[in-house]
Amino acid sequence: MIIRLSQAYSSTGIVLNVLFVLGLCGSVATAAAEGMKDPENFWAFNSPTTQVIPEVRNEGLGTNTIDRFIVAKLEANKLEPSPEASKAELIRRATLDLLGMPPTPEEVESFLANDSSDAYEKLIDRLLANPHYGEKWGQLWLDVIRYSESEGFEYDRHLSGAWRFRDYVIRSFNEDKPFDKFITEQIAGDEFENPTEDQWIAAGFHRFGPVRRNAGNPEIALSRNEVLTERTDIIGSAFLGVTMGCARCHDHKLDPVSLKDYYSLQAFMAGTQEYNHFLAPQEMIDEWNLNTKAIKEEIAVLEEKLEKGLATDETAIKTKIGDLKSQLLSQLPTVLSIKNDPEKRTKVRILDRGIWEFKGELVNMRPPDIINRVQPVEFAADYDKPRTALAEWVTDPKNPLTSRVLANRIWLNHFSNGLVNTPNDFGFNGERPSHLELLDYLALELVNNGWRQKPLHKEIMMSKTYRQSSRTLATEHAHNIDPANRLLWKFNRRRLQAEEIRDSLLAVSGRLNTQMYGESIMLPVEKELIQLLYKPDQWQVPKDPKQLDRRSVYLIAKRNLRLPFMETFDQPTLQSSCGRRESSTHPPQALELLNGDISNDLAQSFADRLTAEQHDTQEALVDRAWKLIAGRKPTQKEADLSVRFLQNQPLREFTLAMFNVNDFLYVY
Repeated sequence: MIIRLSQAYSSTGIVLNVLFVLGLCGSVATAAAEGMKDPENFWAFNSPTTQVIPEVRNEGLGTNTIDRFIVAKLEANKLEPSPEASKAELIRRATLDLLGMPPTPEEVESFLANDSSDAYEKLIDRLLANPHYGEKWGQLWLDVIRYSESEGFEYDRHLSGAWRFRDYVIRSFNEDKPFDKFITEQIAGDEFENPTEDQWIAAGFHRFGPVRRNAGNPEIALSRNEVLTERTDIIGSAFLGVTMGCARCHDHKLDPVSLKDYYSLQAFMAGTQEYNHFLAPQEMIDEWNLNTKAIKEEIAVLEEKLEKGLATDETAIKTKIGDLKSQLLSQLPTVLSIKNDPEKRTKVRILDRGIWEFKGELVNMRPPDIINRVQPVEFAADYDKPRTALAEWVTDPKNPLTSRVLANRIWLNHFSNGLVNTPNDFGFNGERPSHLELLDYLALELVNNGWRQKPLHKEIMMSKTYRQSSRTLATEHAHNIDPANRLLWKFNRRRLQAEEIRDSLLAVSGRLNTQMYGESIMLPVEKELIQLLYKPDQWQVPKDPKQLDRRSVYLIAKRNLRLPFMETFDQPTLQSSCGRRESSTHPPQALELLNGDISNDLAQSFADRLTAEQHDTQEALVDRAWKLIAGRKPTQKEADLSVRFLQNQPLREFTLAMFNVNDFLYVY
């Protein structure tokens, strides 16, 4: 229901027209109000329960447990599921979902030719075992924790060795590391007995929030308060799916989280201090420190000469300064991490309105009451392993949120919508689950499988729900009952994410460098963008051109310089946790794919690849191009149009046009 409210102000003659979408705002407000009346019975704050598998009238549609939950709701709403997608659509869908890259024509042909009953299951097993799985799903976790290799704000200081955390995440996903262990290593890896290199790296999780350096001084109280705020808020967003940050200045307006709850959670992080762990013998560290000090002193002398006008050859001195600064970029191998320092532990107090100067009572370490009541814990301020205790509480199977939040993240990234469509907010202001019983089933399955994600991926992808066609047109009844397809009467078509588009362009053009791990890559970008950086000389493009063709997960994640191509296709900002990628449609996307440097460069490579393959006829070349781009043969109409196009236009223009077809940019 939409109401237009008009109010005329005679003194100014200004008429303000305000549109209230009461259907949306009202439903959220009503649901929130209902939850606040009885917070202890709100679904998200009570542990998942074992569900009775629902009965369905059409047993043929409910062979998988997931399907029975879905079909039961469809039947209750008199809706029919869609038929199964074609085999060509399924292999492309599954490959892009798990690997973030399209299947090769040879892989498609092999799958289409395999008539065995377990061909699809073997496909899923093969994809889950592929090391590129960790690159695709690791990137989604990096979104959640707002991973960045720089600190943001004015200085945007580079975080040396941050890329090791990215590699740790990819390895962990490929190993199918139990997620409770994965969480614990990130929250408290440094508190393990004799931490391994990976555990030091994992604890770097706490270093990825934006940091305001305040003229280079990280020690002043305001900076410390902001750092602790970032480290507290991300625990809520990433692991618990709760907007803890809304209780920083006052009691949460919607969720039952008090000001005291917020600072009691923050107290777990009170002893954490930045720590860079060098991967080198102490003698080498000492030598490096001496050399670095000498270079900085020499730079300071030369810069002083320039400033005071004492230089006889300014050009030579500037060149010398540049050479010296480039030497500073060669750092010792470093692990970005944290560690506890009891001597520097911040005494956490309740801050009125979140202002450092308005200090209230001291607090102990304790999770929020509404969740903590399930299995109450509290620790004194001097507890020696505070974040280990926090991690144990977060990963306790009785915790009502953690397993649900993770199961929902996995579901969301297969179906484009979550069972809860607000993955970082399971509170009163978030969306209600479309299938709460199914969410509880998946959460318990995750825990019962030892917190391993791959079995859950497989169960989801083996379901008929996942294998539905996305091309089914909505009936009038479906349109009226479920226009957003929340009940899943068909599969949701989705556009490829920014990284998937770039990686797919590289793959079909034959240029993709599949090298895994290692330091992040800086791509060539407009000089004007580099000059906006606080230290432009830090943007160093690798000399080996093959490094520029690596997967997008290995491109540097810098807060103050987002790559234009990636930004155009909705790569998230690195300022806050991103639980769900948005997918917009706007003119700059078409302009980027038609006129951008990346697409035009790769269109030429795609043309070169097709030429090198020496196809006998134009028809054969067109057939190959469509198989590479869309994972299928062209229709007769598509083939005819393509051949006619090539009669009048160069091959490079054809390959560029192919980058813009929907069957390349979308998963069906």
